[in-house]
Amino acid sequence: MTSVNRALALPAVLLLAGGLLAVSLAASSKAAITTATLCNLQTAPVGGGAYTIGNNEWGSGALECITTDGSADFTVAKSSIAKARDGAPGGYPAIYKGCHWGACTPGSGLPVQVSDIHAGTVTTSWNTSQPGGSNVYNVAYDIWFNQTPTTSGAPNGTELMIWLNHHGPKRPYGHQVARHVSIGGRSYNVWFGGPRARHGWNTVSYTMTTRTASVSKLDLQALVADAVRRGYISRSWYLIDVEAGFELWQGGAGLATNSFSVNVAAGTRSRHLACHAVMSHSHPADHSTTDVVVRTADRAEVTTVAHFKTGNRSRKLRATVHGRAVIPYGVRDALAYYRVRVSVTVRRGSRSGTCSTWFTPRPA
Repeated sequence: MTSVNRALALPAVLLLAGGLLAVSLAASSKAAITTATLCNLQTAPVGGGAYTIGNNEWGSGALECITTDGSADFTVAKSSIAKARDGAPGGYPAIYKGCHWGACTPGSGLPVQVSDIHAGTVTTSWNTSQPGGSNVYNVAYDIWFNQTPTTSGAPNGTELMIWLNHHGPKRPYGHQVARHVSIGGRSYNVWFGGPRARHGWNTVSYTMTTRTASVSKLDLQALVADAVRRGYISRSWYLIDVEAGFELWQGGAGLATNSFSVNVAAGTRSRHLACHAVMSHSHPADHSTTDVVVRTADRAEVTTVAHFKTGNRSRKLRATVHGRAVIPYGVRDALAYYRVRVSVTVRRGSRSGTCSTWFTPRPA
């Protein structure tokens, strides 16, 4: 998907009272969810919680819903989406592992720093069913890269799409930059589009020249390396999310993800913990307060040391689940115009990182 914020809504399991889940009784007479129906922007964990599916109808108000049996699968059960063929899609029902707009699947093995992605680091398999008729859609991975390990909102790096197939007169966002490029044993056309007013990320799309309904153990390393070589992704960024789904322009009922998996090789997460720090006020007045704002991994331990002319002041705090920590420093009788450096150390388990920022007090 390439057009707007696709943050997903509350999990459907929280909306049981609204009658949006189909529920049956097991033979033991205990209530058991056998089929879930998700509409609008609803989500639900599947595959034992390893994955999340979301209907993600972000660009249309028409009736469109998906169903799942709780495994790593879903089917577009009904869709009245009827968007212009040359515009943005009406939605992207999808399944993912990783972090989508701050909503993360547990134990995903992500993020992985791009510099740590080698052959076999991240592989994925996906099997689909694709109807014909008057439906207009694509069958595409949506793989997200962020400049830091975590984000509570839209990623600020690059969206990498892999089109397995499309039905109807659609093409990727942007313009074609290469044709019939051999990458990882497959042939692709490559498209690129820069940021637009509605979002701040780049989009690079790889469309398979031989269309398919499934892939098995697709290794992402070769595609990521190609995007790095073209300057669309930085080696210092992080792969945070792997999604697979269907962008819908018209109809789409009958589309299905029959099975989906993402495997992240054990021990490949970056050992360096990301650390980025800025001051809320870089020139605070005397007898005021300025904050050190740190972005790092979720729940990392953050230690800051402000090196004042009169001595050092240390603080400790744990980052939030979104990887953010705000540490206040009072500016009292500090030497005006003396640049105070703030050194930052972040730790989580065996991983650590450092960064720094500064502020310069001014008279009140």
